[in-house]
Amino acid sequence: MRRRVLDVAEVSFQSRGYHASSLGDLMAAAGVTGGALHHHFPTKKALALAVIEERVAAAVRETWIEPVLAASSAREGVRAVFEAVAAELELQGYVRGCPLNNLAHELSLADDEFRAVLAKIFAGWRQAIADKVRADQRDGAERGTDPDRFAALTVAAYSGAMSMAKTSQDASVLRECLKGLEGLQLSSGRPTRKRRRRLLL
Repeated sequence: MRRRVLDVAEVSFQSRGYHASSLGDLMAAAGVTGGALHHHFPTKKALALAVIEERVAAAVRETWIEPVLAASSAREGVRAVFEAVAAELELQGYVRGCPLNNLAHELSLADDEFRAVLAKIFAGWRQAIADKVRADQRDGAERGTDPDRFAALTVAAYSGAMSMAKTSQDASVLRECLKGLEGLQLSSGRPTRKRRRRLLL
């Protein structure tokens, strides 16, 4: 029963949003009573936190972290994920967006506890990519790449691409963003004095 409620809530929060998903609608869709629902999830917020911590975190781990860590290199892992997601979305025929991104946009400013659990998932995602870059560097590759910058830009590029793909209902933007990401060399060097001054203007 708990799994069924999580299944229904996960789909509803992604398709309609947390605030637009009433407990009554969730109970009806899951076929459970109010007592049964509250036995597992005392509040709607508790249900949403469970969806984030159990389902959204798992989706990031399965879609991103595990493939990147298993790849021959960080860049190859990133490329494979972008291509796989784009292909799956094209086959699916519609784009609901990144589950983490969708809930982060809706809930991060609404509640500090929501913000904290969402931020933790983003941080773990970035850390996994950065760690893979550092492993590549120990093997003699990516010597000029700043691992943390590469990870941050990768997550930002994917999140932005998914938002654009959702808005346009066109997954090809993921491949365009991948091309841009692959063309960048993120050095760990500091900008020159002249460059720093220009950035402040």
